[in-house]
Amino acid sequence: MIAIQTLKRQRLTAIVSQVSSCNPRFFSTSPISQDAHASASKKPPSKPHSIDSRWLTMVKRRIGKCMMFGLKPPQVEEAGNILQRIARDWRELIAGSEGYLTDEQRRGLYRQRVAWGEMDSMVRHVNNVTYIRYAETARVYFIRNIAVHIDPAHRKEWMDLVSPKGVGVILRSLKIDYKFPMTYPDKVTVYHKLVHDPSAQQSQYAFDLQAIILSEARQRPAARVHEDIVVYDYKQNKKTTLPPFVEAQFQIIWDLQERARKHWQQQILDIETQVRKLEVESWDREDAVEDMGSARK
Repeated sequence: MIAIQTLKRQRLTAIVSQVSSCNPRFFSTSPISQDAHASASKKPPSKPHSIDSRWLTMVKRRIGKCMMFGLKPPQVEEAGNILQRIARDWRELIAGSEGYLTDEQRRGLYRQRVAWGEMDSMVRHVNNVTYIRYAETARVYFIRNIAVHIDPAHRKEWMDLVSPKGVGVILRSLKIDYKFPMTYPDKVTVYHKLVHDPSAQQSQYAFDLQAIILSEARQRPAARVHEDIVVYDYKQNKKTTLPPFVEAQFQIIWDLQERARKHWQQQILDIETQVRKLEVESWDREDAVEDMGSARK
């Protein structure tokens, strides 16, 4: 049993040390007071965390600080479970909490390798135009996935939307916000979502999409894209209204986006509550003493 606990601690130390310069200690020399449990239960986060680009890193560092002050074996296990949960669900926690649908049948690009040739030779990071290509490819797959997996009854009509055969979609404008310069080697995952509720859509000829481009190496958004899309009739050479089958699916997608947003925001809230509990039980209390270790003679 002791050997198993020791192995768990060693593995947990390796995970946290990647994101924190702290030298963690696992066993506290201070007892956990009853007030610590009460404080943790009295002051949970009152609303879902407004996640930022460095949320995952900061959560890991907060856990690392708890370990530095010392955790009991059950707390070590709880910290490990949180880290495993983050490692498994980080895409959903970041993108899903914003309403992006991240399941296999919905995602545009998934862990696509960044090619060395996609970097700019002068500044040594992925060329700015490449991000636009990532979003463009993911947008095509966004529509193709609906045709293949979601609404096969209208498969041909959906596939025609990305071809000049009849009624299709054209990119009218695009705005991209670059968050940090990606470099080789890396992988990208790209998701799309509807911006507006279709039932309240102001224009019957156009719709807006947003894309999030995630860096797998950094586990955070590398860029965000806003796309203004127009529905166009290639045979009549003029814009046209959204086909009914598109409107129906867009309403379903919007409802799923709202569910995903609420679900993953709640998951963030749960993680915040767990981490806060560890903080109160370790360093954030009056009698907290950092575990500096001891040597037996």
